[in-house]
Amino acid sequence: MYHKTLDAFPEKFLWGAASAAYQVEGAWDKDGKGPSIWDDFVKIPGKTFEGTDGEVAVDHYGHYKEDVALMKKMGLKAYRFSVAWSRIIPDGDGEVNQAGLDFYEALVDELIENQVEPVLTLYHWDLPQALQERYGGWESRKTVAAFKKYCQALFERLGKKVKYWVTMNEQNVFISLGYRWAAHPPAVTDVKRMYAASHIVNLANAEAIKLFRKMVPEGLIGPSFGYGPMYPLTADPQDVLAAENGEAFNNDWWLSVYCFGKYPKFVMKQLKQLEIAPEVTAEDAKLLASVKPDFLGINYYHGGTAKTNRIEAPIEEEKEFSKTDPYLMQPKEEQAVSPEVPMFNSVANPYLEKTDWGWEIDPVGFRVALRRIQARYDLPIFITENGLGAIDQLTADKKVHDQYRIDYLEKHLVELRKAITDGVEIIGYCAWSFTDLLSWLNGYKKRYGFVYIDRDEHEERSLERIPKDSFYWYQKVIQENGRNLQ
Repeated sequence: MYHKTLDAFPEKFLWGAASAAYQVEGAWDKDGKGPSIWDDFVKIPGKTFEGTDGEVAVDHYGHYKEDVALMKKMGLKAYRFSVAWSRIIPDGDGEVNQAGLDFYEALVDELIENQVEPVLTLYHWDLPQALQERYGGWESRKTVAAFKKYCQALFERLGKKVKYWVTMNEQNVFISLGYRWAAHPPAVTDVKRMYAASHIVNLANAEAIKLFRKMVPEGLIGPSFGYGPMYPLTADPQDVLAAENGEAFNNDWWLSVYCFGKYPKFVMKQLKQLEIAPEVTAEDAKLLASVKPDFLGINYYHGGTAKTNRIEAPIEEEKEFSKTDPYLMQPKEEQAVSPEVPMFNSVANPYLEKTDWGWEIDPVGFRVALRRIQARYDLPIFITENGLGAIDQLTADKKVHDQYRIDYLEKHLVELRKAITDGVEIIGYCAWSFTDLLSWLNGYKKRYGFVYIDRDEHEERSLERIPKDSFYWYQKVIQENGRNLQ
């Protein structure tokens, strides 16, 4: 769709940036914090780049005031962060650690004092290790009750100060990488267990929203989903059908539960035929149908491309897909159960460039994604992640010239403005990320931030905060409310 002129960004648009507790905080055992599943997982040889871990990360725990001061300098309107569950309840479902609550309240107060809207994520992948050991983590309904208790502690303490809340971050990613591909904890490779665990997370999400309605009636809450639109490789109707199947499998399976309170019939039927569908009781169905989010958080990096499935259209050569990018995972036919194999075959998009890590760069896909989400689910959208991971170089005079990041973000923001002009309702945009941080599997080599952190995989160094060129570019975008993005 062509527009002669583009609508302005909303007057109170939330220009933001994001992070996650395990990736920035450090202080992994300080002030009563218990271990998370990531504290244990990173000790497994070969799981992370050069054995990096989050014990120190970028020490946001000790530098949060300095970090918020930089947010104020940038003019940031919102900061999305996550809470470490095991900092609030060290063993997952026991006594509440007041020191943990004190830290997050101090962070929230600092943000508010500096006119930065706090956006709090309840779960960003760091389940307390005690729950994994005691109950089997997300494979037990007891973890739902534990999550509800954890949420209650945060709603009580921060419900009057925080307006925007995110329940689960990228359920589709942490469930698939944790229970199918063994690239994240708990390092399981069982598709049936993956779907069972995902159902438990859906119940926890519903319980959290239900409790939120009672305790924080003035607040807004929703999940954050890693969305990528599916394209057909060609106009061959078989490829078009394959893309429809991919959209249903990769996106609608998850979003239908969030938005409509029920699993979509098409994918559920395929899973039942393979005997890997989750068990949904009548009470489960009632709970899921009883809640609806106020908004959808969307994390966008890229989508996927599909062609006719490998059964009807066998391929001569197997492409090696990423082992760490959840959007580019490719099942092997010899796997015991690969539900997507009869539905579609994922392939690289021949029209797109890639990042240093092989992630496709697709700004127009951002607009496609937002249009599809608005049309299908009809909820306000909060962009909770979008960014470029790259190898940044610090010059001798302490500068980082990251024009490649500016180019990436600018192209995506132009498409975002076009989507707004199309009619998509957007609350705000949180770039990933504010500072450099620990990339879950790629250490500190893969940098995302507007602010460079002086450390690497081997040394903490000074942990000095150094604004990059992109920091000042985004500062200007915010000052202008994006009016020159076109």
